[in-house]
Amino acid sequence: MDEGNQTGVSEFQLLGISDSPEQQRVLFWMFLSMYLVTVVGNVLIILAIGSDSHLHSPMYFFLANLSFTDLFFVTNTIPKMLVNLQSQSKAISYAGCLTQLYFLVSLVTLDNLILATMAYDRYVAICRPLHYVTAMSPGICILLLILCWVLSALYGLTLTLLMTRVTFCASRKIHYIFCEMYVLLRLACSNTQTIHIVLITTGIFIFLSPFGFMIMSYIRIVRAILRIPSASSKYKAFSTCASHLAVVSLFYGTLCMVYLQPLQTYSMKDSVATVMYAVVTPMMNPFIYSLRNKDMHGALGRLLSGKAFQRLT
Repeated sequence: MDEGNQTGVSEFQLLGISDSPEQQRVLFWMFLSMYLVTVVGNVLIILAIGSDSHLHSPMYFFLANLSFTDLFFVTNTIPKMLVNLQSQSKAISYAGCLTQLYFLVSLVTLDNLILATMAYDRYVAICRPLHYVTAMSPGICILLLILCWVLSALYGLTLTLLMTRVTFCASRKIHYIFCEMYVLLRLACSNTQTIHIVLITTGIFIFLSPFGFMIMSYIRIVRAILRIPSASSKYKAFSTCASHLAVVSLFYGTLCMVYLQPLQTYSMKDSVATVMYAVVTPMMNPFIYSLRNKDMHGALGRLLSGKAFQRLT
């Protein structure tokens, strides 16, 4: 059997983004701190929304699910990265690598679709307020969320199954922080043109279509807000969208830096952008959504003071 054949692959070496022991120690504490902040921030958002009846609305329902997705996303990648930074062995099994890849693709896709659903919620709330109760009923919100989960799971499964058909060369050293699609394809000995075409075409549908929908939604939202006569009402309407716009900009900005380029030009310099969307974005989302949101401020204050739990009991 050829040594580079995929069936002979037992493990990869996740070498990370630095070989220096000093830099690895710095990276360990930096990523550990960021992971803990991400976990605490997103857990607080979920608990605050779940425990406060004032936040039981479609917008916060989707925000809680976004926080859960971000929590799951960082847990899929950072703990293994921290272990590798402290260990002499950088190995990850072939099955473990594909599992990490599956959840990585699925959760990034889910983040994307939930952000698009939140844009739709804001569009209906501002442009079709009289239809909001029926258009964003609990049943419809649950159906939209199920659709996001199903599409994300199928997309992740499709790309992961395609990767099982790839044959790898003798060198299986991954100079990266986790098993990522483009990095694995650079290790391939077989022809990856078909997979790259699938990545581009499905990426247009899964990522650019929701992004285009969000742009169109916000064009209509801005037009509707500009027609509001009261300055205070305009500010209130804009403030309900500002946090979502900030998260969308951060998410798509970092994602485009990594993936909207030919496979041949993909290099290790893109690891900085990868850290941005894989670590920084999930960490920043709770701060962005709670920074200027009085309802979230109140819910978090009641949660931390214990009043929310007293009402539940």
